Amino acid sequence: MTIAHYIHRLPADYDIGIIRDRAKVRGALWDVTPELYFKGFLLRERGRFGAIASSYSSLYLWRKDEAFRDFLMDGRYKTVTDSFGRAEIQTRFALDARRGRAGIARFVYVDEQQIPIDADLTSAIAAEIERNRQIAERPGTVAAVVGIDPRAWSLTRIQLSEQEPTGDGPAVAYEVLHLARPLLDSLPSASSR
Repeated sequence: MTIAHYIHRLPADYDIGIIRDRAKVRGALWDVTPELYFKGFLLRERGRFGAIASSYSSLYLWRKDEAFRDFLMDGRYKTVTDSFGRAEIQTRFALDARRGRAGIARFVYVDEQQIPIDADLTSAIAAEIERNRQIAERPGTVAAVVGIDPRAWSLTRIQLSEQEPTGDGPAVAYEVLHLARPLLDSLPSASSR
């Protein structure tokens, strides 16, 4: 599985209504995409939930690397670059992905953590997988995913949640404008081993 996330910073005077409309129109096109667990159309709006600037982003969990490659090659990403330019796409190898019990993702939380230089990688990865399963079991969780960037030796923790941000913790909160979820329900449940 591959996690892909890109962010477009928006000018301070950008009409956020354009982004909301775009997510409504484009979101439905992704609802039946093969090899895609989910795609979140995400918004951080200046002055809301801790955001000091506005940004529009997309977060994907692809079942196969080839599907992500095809997205880049077949023109679907061109739709993005034509509107917003070419963003850096942050990619991670998914270590674990679980569905929770909640049904509607209203927010996505993304938390980046460095793996300490002296940490035992086997133990650190096993602990993250167990942590991810516990997050998936929490009330309000739609899905939980943890990925690794072996270039920077960092972990990316992602939680799709129906719960509004409280401001606690280091995670960056995004409002979900649309969640396409073609294969999300096929992820193992939190309690699956």
